[in-house]
Amino acid sequence: MYNMERIKDRLQKMLSVPRLMHSIRVKEEAEKLAMMHNADIIKAGIAGLLHDCARDMAYEELLNRAGKSGIILDSVTIKSPKIIHAVVGPLVAKEEFGIHDTEVLDAIRYHTTGRKEMRILEKIVFIADLTEPGRDFRGVEKIRELSERDIDRAVLFALDQTIIYLIEGNKLIHEDTLKARNYLYLIEA
Repeated sequence: MYNMERIKDRLQKMLSVPRLMHSIRVKEEAEKLAMMHNADIIKAGIAGLLHDCARDMAYEELLNRAGKSGIILDSVTIKSPKIIHAVVGPLVAKEEFGIHDTEVLDAIRYHTTGRKEMRILEKIVFIADLTEPGRDFRGVEKIRELSERDIDRAVLFALDQTIIYLIEGNKLIHEDTLKARNYLYLIEA
């Protein structure tokens, strides 16, 4: 179905060495979480490996790819290159890696912001990106611990931490992040 080695070889040409190593660790973490939460391990691995496939593209190229594909970027996304790469990522995954599975593409698309009613694969890649062994920030251990028991609680806690980080840094918060957080808060309450 997917040739993981060919994907890695292609990614190697697109990403810096640190970004590639991060992507490999996210792949491994996503596969581990998929096993724990009865999700598709192969899809989790592919989505984890490709989640940052557009991350090292220049800002102008990201805008250009989005525009050519008819993607309308909201004002928060335009001002946030870390969000734009996630919006363009599914295009790159489709056009350059032949990925057409909507679950995989959505997991790539929402790995930075989350969204309301995230599917299990989206939650797994969102969490794997934050908890891969190279990550070290306030709250990461709690996210790791929660992710083993309750993926929804892990995502909710991670979203809370993200929102706090963005507020403390005087940064914009994407509405998808707020909707994801409030949705999970309401179902967990």
